[in-house]
Amino acid sequence: MSPRKSDSRDRMIVSTAVLLREHGASATSIDHVLAHSGAPRGSVYHHFPGGRTQLIGEAVTLAGDFIAGLIDTAVRTDDPVEAVDAFFALWRDRLVDSDFRAGCPIVAVAVETNDDAPQLARSAAAVFARWRDALAVLFVRHGLTEERSRRLGAFIIAAVEGAVIMCRAEQSTAPIEAAAAEIHDLLLCTLRDRPGTELQPRP
Repeated sequence: MSPRKSDSRDRMIVSTAVLLREHGASATSIDHVLAHSGAPRGSVYHHFPGGRTQLIGEAVTLAGDFIAGLIDTAVRTDDPVEAVDAFFALWRDRLVDSDFRAGCPIVAVAVETNDDAPQLARSAAAVFARWRDALAVLFVRHGLTEERSRRLGAFIIAAVEGAVIMCRAEQSTAPIEAAAAEIHDLLLCTLRDRPGTELQPRP
């Protein structure tokens, strides 16, 4: 039985996200996506009339939605420090499981020049903003102002992404473990004695 059309489309988007996180945007060509996904060549412009730009854009959205879902799950905890610890642990595990090959597909798109497709940078920025705002909701719930919460959310996202890049370069989890420990201590100091917040020290 031949795969349904939607199967080919979904496989190409997932393959694009995987290639972005492991090889970067410039190396993620249509040919590489087809080889990785096993999708028929004729399906590319059928499913993605916008070509490579549309395909990368949809992969950015998929990856952004996936991480946003994990953040949304984490922030349901009553302990905001535990939620952020879990977010760092997620990225550390992804690095280890991929032997330090898997970075962030959103960063891969954001750091490359896309003069011919500026919408890709805008899509990446929107994903980062969504992650930041999800964390900000958690901090507002635990007594911080909206402005401080957004700043803190942005800082955490920046710390995670920078640490992931350093880990890949060093082939070590040391950078992300250091970042996680510093953020943990910062949150303990920032949120201590806030109404409704019960914090646990880092083991």
